[in-house]
Amino acid sequence: MNLTISGHHLEVTPAIREYVQAKLERVKRHFDQVIDIAVILTVDNLKEKEKRQKAEVNLRLSGKTVYVESLAHDLYAAIDTLIDKLDRQVMKYKTKVQGHGKEAIKHLPDNSEEDAVVAV
Repeated sequence: MNLTISGHHLEVTPAIREYVQAKLERVKRHFDQVIDIAVILTVDNLKEKEKRQKAEVNLRLSGKTVYVESLAHDLYAAIDTLIDKLDRQVMKYKTKVQGHGKEAIKHLPDNSEEDAVVAV
């Protein structure tokens, strides 16, 4: 699994990098077939008083790419909500992939022969 953490208009410090990696462990614990993760952290200076922190992630799984983004006034809060959203999306994908465990009718054992023997 490749992990890429980049920042737009901010420098990614080792503390932020460790925080993101620690939070992504929760996603990897739920679903271990992750191919690639790209995290983009952005600071938008809209006004002097208002700064918007944005966190985005592209998570590549086998057969699907999950994109999630989150906005907040604090970068750590944006990362927390991002991981919550990403975790829900990964769990939803996991249940869809594993939800095909039901057998088709043609593969079920044929009980009509047993009923015919009992009826005679």
